[in-house]
Amino acid sequence: MVSKQHSLTQGPIWKVILLFALPVFLGNVLQQLYNTFDAWCVGNYIDDNALAAVSSSGNLSFMMVSFFQGLSMGAGVLIARTFGAKDYNTMEKAIHTAIALGLVVGVLLTVVGVAFTPVILQWMNTPKEVLPQSISYFRCYFYGAIFTVMYNILVGILHAVGNSKHPLYYLLFSSILNVVLDMVFVAGLGLGVGSAGIATTISQGFSALLCLLHLLKVDAPYRVCFRKIRFHKQSLVQILRYGVPSGVQNSVIALANVVVQTNINSFGKAAMAGCGSYSKLEGFAFLPVLCFTQALSTFVGQNLGAGQHARVKKGVAFSVVCSCSMAEIIGLLSYLFAPQLIGLFTDSAEAIDYGVRHMRTISLFYCLLALSHCIASVMRGAGKATVPMFVMLGCWCALRMTYVTVALKFVNELTTVSWVYPITWACSSIIFLIYFFTADWIHNFDRELKKA
Repeated sequence: MVSKQHSLTQGPIWKVILLFALPVFLGNVLQQLYNTFDAWCVGNYIDDNALAAVSSSGNLSFMMVSFFQGLSMGAGVLIARTFGAKDYNTMEKAIHTAIALGLVVGVLLTVVGVAFTPVILQWMNTPKEVLPQSISYFRCYFYGAIFTVMYNILVGILHAVGNSKHPLYYLLFSSILNVVLDMVFVAGLGLGVGSAGIATTISQGFSALLCLLHLLKVDAPYRVCFRKIRFHKQSLVQILRYGVPSGVQNSVIALANVVVQTNINSFGKAAMAGCGSYSKLEGFAFLPVLCFTQALSTFVGQNLGAGQHARVKKGVAFSVVCSCSMAEIIGLLSYLFAPQLIGLFTDSAEAIDYGVRHMRTISLFYCLLALSHCIASVMRGAGKATVPMFVMLGCWCALRMTYVTVALKFVNELTTVSWVYPITWACSSIIFLIYFFTADWIHNFDRELKKA
């Protein structure tokens, strides 16, 4: 018997979504603190080269792990759907298949990340004075890639069954651990920028371990058993069906963002430090978007599995309004306090100037980012993962790369690069809205069950 506290198919819609989304939001805040505190610590206790090395880490690290995050999304869709339908046998197979997949790809990512970090950083035009510290940080970060992959898989399982509280508790512990280790390794022992990556790896490892221990002990149908961890063909096929489009989408978009970062790098280390500092702040600004999009995927998956179509529509409307409103409020505050926020990471006037210009070009358009992510999550929750894949590949990848390549030939300024984000967010939002209101996505699972 499953406790009703984890089901999103019953109770007031606004209440179940907010109760699920709030722990996700707080957890995302804590997770964002990982790299942000790394950046603050090295910027204040080492030098600007170290800050540039850590601050520019987001796009590269996301490119390396994003495909596997997409696979965890695919597992989450299948688990949420079967949980909502009370098909616990299929759910159990999906959970153990997802864990087996995470172990395999985690090892693969660790090997590839450690081996190819120098090549990728050189390809990104990382300045020579920053390159050694960038290599040191990224290699230490990717030694723990398997922990990152497994954490995403295990949290995806918990979120799919409506449990967003326990991941929050575990992130709180690991975030405090990360801060302590950063201060000991970097500020206290002076071990250099690589030790910040080691601190993150250790902390992420504890997060994954705590999630696993919970799943091993919980008295529920989604309990994990070591002897059951293996690949089940049908579950693997469905996870890949839902997850590969999201993984491809994430990876290619991340690649496009690496191209954007490469162009930022061409303006020098001050631009890297300023825009990298903004990227850490941007991570916090996007958190209201992320918490509602994660809630939406689970809410839509569980309720479509239970056949509650009208409830899905009401939940989507509530989430979109909340997410877009909160994102725009944060965008306005970011615009107004840009100098003070960028100044938290560096006292270099040139770096602050670059960061402020970058932030003020982008921040007022956060509502468009929220809208695109919300509709994409609805489609993934409904099992239509190819829709956001094609929309985002077209807008956030092809258009983004084309714009940067062409526009800089005419206006070679950092602001030209900055505008790539509002432009591509607007294009994807328009296409998503047209599809949302014209396509019959809400009956997708029903059609799949008839075919089966």
